[in-house]
Amino acid sequence: MSNSLLFHRTYEHESSAKWVVFVHGAGGSSTTWFKQIAAFRKNFNVLLIDLRGHGRSNHFSQIKEFINKQYSFKVVSQDIIDVLDHLNIKSAHFVGMSLGTIIIRNLAELAQDRVSSMVLAGAITRFNFRSQFLIKMGDMTKNIMPYMWLYKLFSYVVMPQKSQKESRHIFTREAKKLCQKEFKRWFKLAADVNPLMRYFKDKELAIPTLYVMGANDYLFMKPVEEMVAVHKHSQLLQIPECGHVCNIDRPKEFNKHAIDFIAAQ
Repeated sequence: MSNSLLFHRTYEHESSAKWVVFVHGAGGSSTTWFKQIAAFRKNFNVLLIDLRGHGRSNHFSQIKEFINKQYSFKVVSQDIIDVLDHLNIKSAHFVGMSLGTIIIRNLAELAQDRVSSMVLAGAITRFNFRSQFLIKMGDMTKNIMPYMWLYKLFSYVVMPQKSQKESRHIFTREAKKLCQKEFKRWFKLAADVNPLMRYFKDKELAIPTLYVMGANDYLFMKPVEEMVAVHKHSQLLQIPECGHVCNIDRPKEFNKHAIDFIAAQ
């Protein structure tokens, strides 16, 4: 695989023409979709991607840092478009988690014709006061505090319940593969979230969108409800007794609803 592209893996279906692209969140990797692969492969072609600096895309990150030392949502979205071009995928259905949902929405802004539908899980549509305070504190201490301390703190704040222990463990395990420099680059993207999402709220794209949220995702649920209330092409599904990382907490429910939604498009 070329070092000029993100690490990616494909699973091709024998008859379906639909492609589903999975985009993980910050600190994760494509392995965090392990509870989705088997179910989605039965229905669609599947493309898994490791974002720059994550998983097996470390070499890619080292090459690209000579071109752009500062990350932006436009830059990391273009990385995915480059993979689509390489694989000759004209359009696809996108499934994202957490920060990955913002990347997908930004990709749709850059190339709307490439996005057939969006399944946005644990979606971040605005940072509230509590999450902004945590990000501010993290920004002030990121040069003196080991990044894994920060990541573990954030994971407990976002996924505090006992039932979310597996999700915390998986994302902490994957985050250990990041270096301190890479963590800081992705952390800085947080400052762009609120202004970018205000723009996205005002400018809805005519793309079928399903928000899948855990009913216990107390940090991000209300902003998503506000977004769906003003967007006619969006709908919200809440999974009971489920937290932020709903694809891991309640995979059977997540898979069924996401597959049914994509199949209907």
